[in-house]
Amino acid sequence: MTQETATIAAGCFWCVEAVFDDLVGVESVESGYIGGHVENPNYRQVCDGNTGHAEAIRIVFDNELITFSDVLEIFFHVHDATQLNRQGNDIGTQYRSAIFPHDERQEAEARAAIEQAQVQSDKPIVTTIEPLSKWYPAEDYHQEYFEREGSKNGYCMAIVAPKLRKFRKAYSERLKDGVSADA
Repeated sequence: MTQETATIAAGCFWCVEAVFDDLVGVESVESGYIGGHVENPNYRQVCDGNTGHAEAIRIVFDNELITFSDVLEIFFHVHDATQLNRQGNDIGTQYRSAIFPHDERQEAEARAAIEQAQVQSDKPIVTTIEPLSKWYPAEDYHQEYFEREGSKNGYCMAIVAPKLRKFRKAYSERLKDGVSADA
């Protein structure tokens, strides 16, 4: 087994975390903040949009079971990379589409993935490649949020749950044992 880490931002971290939690080869997913200029930001500060941070996830995975290219393919599948500084009704730079490569190979793969996404889109892809910077884990209540609170939260039921169902159907062969494509 060879561990690798990926850091990506694709809108609200609740949804993206839920997607990657389901995949074979993914060992852990942590929600957090990256890419800003304020030390130790909290959720409220990031939501205000003045810290420069993105809501992001950090994925630790076994690259013998899922590659960084696979991670990027799924990243582009589960969010709209043509929306600048937003995902749906979530608006602000904290919801930007961004990849934070951990090394030169990841940066090259990120550039190739953006080019491929552009070929498949009739709108400009606005995903940025940003330098890896200090990672701040989000508050504990954000970790595994959809799993714990999804069925009790209106936003999750309206936005996250349908995206997760669509993802699970499209990637059913890559889901961990016990994860249903219909759930």
